[in-house]
Amino acid sequence: MPAILNPGAGRHKFDYRAAQPARALGAFVDHYWFVSWDLRGQEPYEQQVLPYPAVHLTFKENRCRVAGVPRGRFSEVLSGAGRVFGVRFLPGGFRPFLGASVSSITDRFLPLDAVFGTAAHDLAAAVLAADDVSAVSIMDDFLSARAPARPLPAAELAATVVGRIAAEPRVTRVDVLAGEVGLTVRQLQRLFAEYVGVGPKWVIRRFRQHEAAARAASGVKLDLARLASELGYSDQAHLSRDFSGIAGLPPSRYAEAELESPPAR
Repeated sequence: MPAILNPGAGRHKFDYRAAQPARALGAFVDHYWFVSWDLRGQEPYEQQVLPYPAVHLTFKENRCRVAGVPRGRFSEVLSGAGRVFGVRFLPGGFRPFLGASVSSITDRFLPLDAVFGTAAHDLAAAVLAADDVSAVSIMDDFLSARAPARPLPAAELAATVVGRIAAEPRVTRVDVLAGEVGLTVRQLQRLFAEYVGVGPKWVIRRFRQHEAAARAASGVKLDLARLASELGYSDQAHLSRDFSGIAGLPPSRYAEAELESPPAR
């Protein structure tokens, strides 16, 4: 599941599924995803999402586009019935398809043809008309025909460093991280701008917020002082301010809201 904020409420409004890409795309694509909903007879539902450092392709009726990394929380309003098919790229994985620095599309949406040319129209029509299994096959074929034989070493390094940030909550400082991967701070910043689209400080902060959101939604009583220390915050007040800025609620209230959500049907 992506970083859905307030997942307890969201699971009653939509279904989320994921699928793996072809093996040949394993160095470029993280996964494919599907979101479907049927809210006919209900009020529209606004879902808040905490972004990852990833570029997406999204296919929705009358809205097919490339989504650069959004630096802030974003939302999607669901109404009626519908489906979205998405491609989430690995950090660095979209660089060869874009042919430019990934930071050039940060906080931006582009039409598919801005990246894929005239083939984008037929791709969008085919994906929107396909069932889930066929959509995956269509996307595999389309991207495989355009992917390089292997990723650039710099792209692989970017993906590795982002993966390290995600997996190790102890990573809280850019200068320490740069030294551990054998780069200067400036070199690491340039690497991230070119291949990830956002800076290493942003990525560290965002993954720490992801971790805080996951802990708050886990149903386990929060020890905010301990969590703040583990995630590199100076104190729990700093954590609460930072978390409130992106999630709209302090972690203690966010956890209470999850506990108040009705159980899944």
